Amino acid sequence: MSTDPTTLEETLVTERALWQDGPPHELFKELRGGCPVHWTSRISEYPEEAGFWSVTTADDVDEVSHDWQTYSSELGGITALTNAIMPLELVQAMFIGMDPPKHDRLKMLFQRGFTPKRIAEHEDAIRAIAVGALDGVAGRETCDLVTDVAQPVVSRVIGSFMGIPPEDDAIWARLMNTTLGAGDPDLNPEGVPSVMEREVPEIFERCRRLIAERRERPTEDLTSLLVHAEVDGQRLEEHEIVMGFFLLVAAGNDSTKATYCSGMRALLDHPDQRQLLVDDPALIGSAVEESLRMFPAFAHFRRTATHDTELGGQPIREGDKVVMWYVSSNRDESRFEDPDRFDVTRNPDHQAFGAGGRHFCLGAALARLELRILFEETLARFPAMELAGAPEYAESPFVNQLKTLPVRLRP
Repeated sequence: MSTDPTTLEETLVTERALWQDGPPHELFKELRGGCPVHWTSRISEYPEEAGFWSVTTADDVDEVSHDWQTYSSELGGITALTNAIMPLELVQAMFIGMDPPKHDRLKMLFQRGFTPKRIAEHEDAIRAIAVGALDGVAGRETCDLVTDVAQPVVSRVIGSFMGIPPEDDAIWARLMNTTLGAGDPDLNPEGVPSVMEREVPEIFERCRRLIAERRERPTEDLTSLLVHAEVDGQRLEEHEIVMGFFLLVAAGNDSTKATYCSGMRALLDHPDQRQLLVDDPALIGSAVEESLRMFPAFAHFRRTATHDTELGGQPIREGDKVVMWYVSSNRDESRFEDPDRFDVTRNPDHQAFGAGGRHFCLGAALARLELRILFEETLARFPAMELAGAPEYAESPFVNQLKTLPVRLRP
């Protein structure tokens, strides 16, 4: 990768060729050093979409995250693409795509279901789900950690919170993977247009059936909470309930799966680090944080400038897209010594759940608990596991995840 400033200036950060093998970390390193707030003039695959600013350092991501008055989640959506995959109006129906005060009121509805104390009450149930998935592969020589372990575990955990019956877990996993990984030819062979033609209508139809059931027979799950919630004295509209449901199921399916699988791959690639955890499982909490730092589940989220401003010496105009690259800020040399080194003793602060502010991840406590349990149970059962083939990344500048991780179990 050239360090020529002219070449850097002309780089198109989201070009598919740069993301074939996961995030382009060398490019982001160059941007942090030479052009930390960088303009990408166009998105080649989506010519109707405007260009965007890339924010690559931890300090600048902090600034954007905490200043919602200047950098809006609502005006233009939450990813570098405004309308190309899902219409803006649907994104704005999720609280992640809202600004205060409505964002704060809607998010507060869920807070009581995601407090650390409430999440901790689910530890035994989550551990049983993880053990069940590992039991399911125990007699085999090889398996794929993505599809055989991570996916069924995270689907059942978030499904239990949302009131999804276990027999529907695979359906919802497919819908989430196809929608969030829309540009990947394996996750979505039909291509991006199919999301609005097929996946979104199916999501709405399935949600409508759940909503009707909860209206008649309320339960303690989060779907009931959405159905019967009031914001400013008004019940949520149906599309707001559906998109709130979608947000929680999507995040629950993708986030833990992504970081667990990338973290396990790092442990397989660095047997010395894995042995530290096998010898001292008390380090697993630190390993979880290091995995989150190095392998955040979502490569970026986006804001839109509400007025002319300046960031990192660059003039930002009203309406400009401002994209926060967590895969870059979490490897910022000003925050982390030797940031590309996987060190399970580091126990770092990081921005994998956002950089604070109002949009800090609602499910952080749940994700941390799931990750700790998955690492604990996997390493206890298969301490000598090894790679059995080449892992493959999803081709996406948004979801940062492996789509295959073949392993030899060696119990």
